[in-house]
Amino acid sequence: MGNCWSLQSGSPSGIPNSNNAHDPNNQSGSIQFSSGFSNAKLIQNGNSTSLGRSSHSGGTSRLFSNKFSTGNNTSSSLWSSDNSQASRLRDEEEFPNGQILDAANLRVFTFAELRAATKNFRTDSVLGEGGFGTVFQGLIKDTAASARGKELTIAIKKLNSESKQGIAEWQSEVNFLGRLSHPNLVKLLGFGREDSELFLVYEFMHRGSLDNHLFGRGSTVRPLSWDTRLKVMIGAARGLNFLHSLEKKIIYRDFKPSNILLDEAYTAKLSDFGLAKTGPSYDHSHVSTQVVGTHGYAAPEYIATGHLYVKSDVYGFGIVLMEMLTGKRIGDIKHLCEKKSLQDWLKLNLLNRGKMRMNMDVKLEGKYPPNLASKVAQLTLKCIQVEPKVRPSMKEVVETLEQIEAANEKPADNRKKTNHSRAVQLHGQPDGG
Repeated sequence: MGNCWSLQSGSPSGIPNSNNAHDPNNQSGSIQFSSGFSNAKLIQNGNSTSLGRSSHSGGTSRLFSNKFSTGNNTSSSLWSSDNSQASRLRDEEEFPNGQILDAANLRVFTFAELRAATKNFRTDSVLGEGGFGTVFQGLIKDTAASARGKELTIAIKKLNSESKQGIAEWQSEVNFLGRLSHPNLVKLLGFGREDSELFLVYEFMHRGSLDNHLFGRGSTVRPLSWDTRLKVMIGAARGLNFLHSLEKKIIYRDFKPSNILLDEAYTAKLSDFGLAKTGPSYDHSHVSTQVVGTHGYAAPEYIATGHLYVKSDVYGFGIVLMEMLTGKRIGDIKHLCEKKSLQDWLKLNLLNRGKMRMNMDVKLEGKYPPNLASKVAQLTLKCIQVEPKVRPSMKEVVETLEQIEAANEKPADNRKKTNHSRAVQLHGQPDGG
């Protein structure tokens, strides 16, 4: 949601025609999209610039087939006229390992409702600008039975009328997030359409983006502690792993700090599914598509060939790990590399104990366990390997980070035991007595 600009090449498929859009007053209605649409994106976000365009034929296809399943959950279609089960699932505590809802549970907001929520889209309610358009903070009445009458803080994306990219993103967000529920994916609450104006409505993320915490400045920016960084890394990894573990895998394709949002408890949630794409079928290792994404985070094989692998996301995750360790944007790290590869720079500066302290984020103030930071650096090196097949899966990444977190929690317990032992010894009692 940070500052960025967008340039569109090509023309994505048009807005769904009025025959497919339900009456805006129908709060439980559904909407049907065409099975293919294109994504075209050139974004500069901070020091990163995205690249490429997408053809019509290479667009994101319908997410779910007629019989899409994960585990014991099957779906007959993406959209259903009966949203009752989805409503119950959304109102209940989320499934910790994620869930595909049998029906999209999205509220159709009227323009009047969104205008009232933002006090006519006042400038002081603006949260940020993106390729899609402007993001506003708003307040609406909570429709959940347990909180009826209370106000709910929301984030509203309003399509820039001049942005063609936003139409495709609007469709992709609704198609993907409408039925995917996971603790580490941002909740899409609903959408709206008023003539040529398109809206997306999300849960509000109180801590903003990871990008702001890592690279932002000012009194409102709170540096992230080592423990919090570990929590954010694990949450983001779990979100990606969920997408990769579905029967019909989803490649996120634009993993970067500005797309990782944090709630009040610093739980990481992936946002912006405008470039997400269904992965290759069982008999293929990759999908071929025009290159879109953000420079620095896009995997080298994707940039060079247009071949998109599930493990292309793993590369992007490794780049973000590097940024979280160093506190530097990938563009700045590449500048420091001079003629070295990223892998060589990492080995020399983060896996070398003598140089690690000089290259870790100064905002950590040296408050991190060097042995565990080294383990994260080792994982980073595996993720950013040039060959996709030698990178770990996101499942392996999650498991490694969870092991590091478990080891991170032990020193505090050990210190308590050590202090207790010393106190006992001072009183003349044997250790452990």
